[in-house]
Amino acid sequence: MQIIKVGMINAMNKTRGCEKAPDKILASLKEIGSTELGKIIDFGKLNIEEIHVNLNNLEESNYLIFENSKEIFEKNSKAFFIGGDHSISFPILNAFNKIEKNPFLIIFDAHADCMKPGKEPTHEEWLSRLIKEGFDSSRIILISARNFWEEELEFLKKTKLVVIKREVLEESIHEVCDLIMERARNSSGFYISIDIDSVDPAFAPGTGYIEPGGLSSRELIYFIKRLSLLNNFRGGDIVEINPDLDNRNMTVKLGAKILSEMI
Repeated sequence: MQIIKVGMINAMNKTRGCEKAPDKILASLKEIGSTELGKIIDFGKLNIEEIHVNLNNLEESNYLIFENSKEIFEKNSKAFFIGGDHSISFPILNAFNKIEKNPFLIIFDAHADCMKPGKEPTHEEWLSRLIKEGFDSSRIILISARNFWEEELEFLKKTKLVVIKREVLEESIHEVCDLIMERARNSSGFYISIDIDSVDPAFAPGTGYIEPGGLSSRELIYFIKRLSLLNNFRGGDIVEINPDLDNRNMTVKLGAKILSEMI
C-alpha cells in the first residue's frame, strides 16, 4: 500500500491553495491513533511518496502523473492519492484504466465535472475527458452531485452514467451502499474518487466550490468504511481540500479521517 502526494491544480487559479493540502492532511493523519474499528495507524511505517509537478507545465505534469500512477498500480495492491484539485484524477484514472481489465469507479462529488474538454484536463471536465479517452461510462457511479450545467446533463444522458442523487440516498443509504458494493465486487478492481465538496459545507467548509445540501461527514465515512472492506479495493483520491479556506482545520481533519479509514 502506498500514499502519494500530488499537489497539482488546474482551474485557472480557482483552486489555488489546494496544492497545500497533501502536507496538511498528512500532518493531521499523525494525530489519528487508530481507525474506528481499532486498527492502529503507525504513521512512521506508512509508505509515503510524492509525484513532483510543475504548475507552469501542465502537459508535463499530467504525463508524469500518468506514468507514475501506472507504475504505482502495477507494484501496489492499493494506492491512495492526495490532491490537489480534481484535475489529478484524469491522469491517475487513465492509468488505472490501462492496468485494470475491468475497472470500476465510484465518485463522490457535488458536481459532474463533465464540461467540454479544453487543452489540458481541469477540475471541471476531467470526467468527460476520461470517458472520451476510453473509460467505460457504464462502470462509473457518481454520488451526491447536486449542481449541473445544461451541457453536463446532456453528456450524462448520452453516456448513461449512473448518478445517485440526494433524494435516492435519503430513501435508504444502506440499500444504496449495498447496490454500489455489489457493482464494485463484479469488477477486477475499483477506485474511489472523493471531492470534498460532496460533503455539506457545514462539515467541510475548506473548499472553493461550496454546494449546500451535501452528505454529512458521517454518511461519507459510512460509505468508505463499508467499501474499504472489499478485497478488490485498489485505492482512491481525496481532492479539492483548500487549507486557506478552512475553518479551525475542520476540512483537513476530515480528509485525514477519510484517509485513515481507507488505508
